[in-house]
Amino acid sequence: MNVFTFAERPDLAEPAWEATKDVFPEYNNHGDVLNAYWGGLTEKFPEFQFHLVDDDEQPLARARCLPVRWDGTLDDLPAGIDGAIARGIDEGGGNVLCAMVIQVPRALQGRRLSAAALNAMAHIGRSNGLSSLIAPVRPNWKERYPLTAIERYAEWRRDDGLLFDPWLRVHERAGASVLRAEPESLRITGSVAEWEEWVGMQFPEDGMYVFPGGLAPLTVESGTGRYWEPNVWMHHSLA
Repeated sequence: MNVFTFAERPDLAEPAWEATKDVFPEYNNHGDVLNAYWGGLTEKFPEFQFHLVDDDEQPLARARCLPVRWDGTLDDLPAGIDGAIARGIDEGGGNVLCAMVIQVPRALQGRRLSAAALNAMAHIGRSNGLSSLIAPVRPNWKERYPLTAIERYAEWRRDDGLLFDPWLRVHERAGASVLRAEPESLRITGSVAEWEEWVGMQFPEDGMYVFPGGLAPLTVESGTGRYWEPNVWMHHSLA
């Protein structure tokens, strides 16, 4: 397993994207704020974007992160993933590392590669003198419980005491603690026709809908679908 940043090997970005582009539901590729800033990650912070590859340079994981300013208080946390990427790119002067995404190809999931990528991200943070890693985590079992408030879901634990959600649990096992739930983290707005194409179901009238892959309901009104994806803020000390 080898780790290369975008600054070192920009040529790995395209094959890594091709290998991981189906990991998240299609609708996740259409964030109102996130998409506007996404290109700035490799443009402004190429040393923080990285890929895990095997010895044949086949993609094992794709990861994006950036330094952001945070004073360590709950009140000063960015407004979800949208707020984090905007703060990091617009303001600069980051003192902590903020995770944006870690993606492992579907065929390779279940091999602890996400944990390896998380460790690599923490190493990059330490190497750049950053004190903490914060992450607006997308809980991957939340889609099974779209009507449950993220504040409640983030508190669920298994009988062994570990967090219920598998991706939250990866962070917890790596030493992270939950900071708070973020019910409005990623905003996605589209026409009804776009949403029907993205999720493969119809929305015949105005109302709230549970849809495939959604972590929370979609609100449809006057031909437009509006969705806020929830996340859970977690904190890793890099000291």
